[in-house]
Amino acid sequence: MKLYDCAIIGGGPAGLNAALVLGRARRHVVLFDDNKPRNAVTRESHGFITRDGVKPDEFRRAAHLDISKYPSVQVVRNKAVDMVKRGHALFLVQASTGQVYQARTIILALGLKEKLPDITGVADYYGSSLFSCPYCDGWELRDQPLAVISENESHRFSMASTVYNWSKDLIVCTNGVGTFEPKQRAKLLSRGVRIFEQPIASLRGKSGRLQKIVFADGTEVARTGGFVTSDWYLPIRIAEKLGCRLNESGGLAIDDYGKTTVEHVYSAGDAATISPAQLIVAAAGGSKAAMSVNTALTHMDF
Repeated sequence: MKLYDCAIIGGGPAGLNAALVLGRARRHVVLFDDNKPRNAVTRESHGFITRDGVKPDEFRRAAHLDISKYPSVQVVRNKAVDMVKRGHALFLVQASTGQVYQARTIILALGLKEKLPDITGVADYYGSSLFSCPYCDGWELRDQPLAVISENESHRFSMASTVYNWSKDLIVCTNGVGTFEPKQRAKLLSRGVRIFEQPIASLRGKSGRLQKIVFADGTEVARTGGFVTSDWYLPIRIAEKLGCRLNESGGLAIDDYGKTTVEHVYSAGDAATISPAQLIVAAAGGSKAAMSVNTALTHMDF
């Protein structure tokens, strides 16, 4: 059985960039890409210099084309990883097909999963006119009548004050969950931001374009877009089995070089940073983790 220098689990920007850097370092790498990127619902990605506005599938195609130049990188497509366990001086990685791979090091580029609020119609507009990150999509929604929909009491004031930079025509919807602190409420109202604390009955629009929010009490407010705070969670089963610890944000705890609390296991991208969850940040984390892996392998072998 072939022994790889590194197995990268996750084919998002972090995993792809890690594979590129390790391939250029002449390391033998196996990259597991289950082709289920979290940003697949969005039409464009922004904030990545030279790639601003790139479609997610175009970004992935370009990344795989770059990686294909390096023959020491093997990509296992459309296959999930069921198990990773530690053997004697190596790791055993089992794909969903049952095939087992051996690797000296692991990079966990697992990404994040998200759960949208339980609101009728929200998924129909998410990625087209409703988004999660104003830094990624705020420019396209500038000066439009927007809504911040958030059930997260600790996060929604920050989100609203941030979105206000792109549009002063703003409402905040709590969907009937919690309330604002008096100072926060006063500050929002003083800037003309309306607050709707009743539950949302549904979102209405056409072809992914939001037109109005309908509340349970019959109130209707015309809106053309906005931002939603989702519940993000890390698919940590593999990391837990390896014994990796989590940080205070719920991501994998890593040091400045991407090392987790388990020897020879590294992490990069949203799985470690949680926020900000941007392509460029994740890709940078993948590059850093890859260099750390290469350094560790060099010390082992030299």
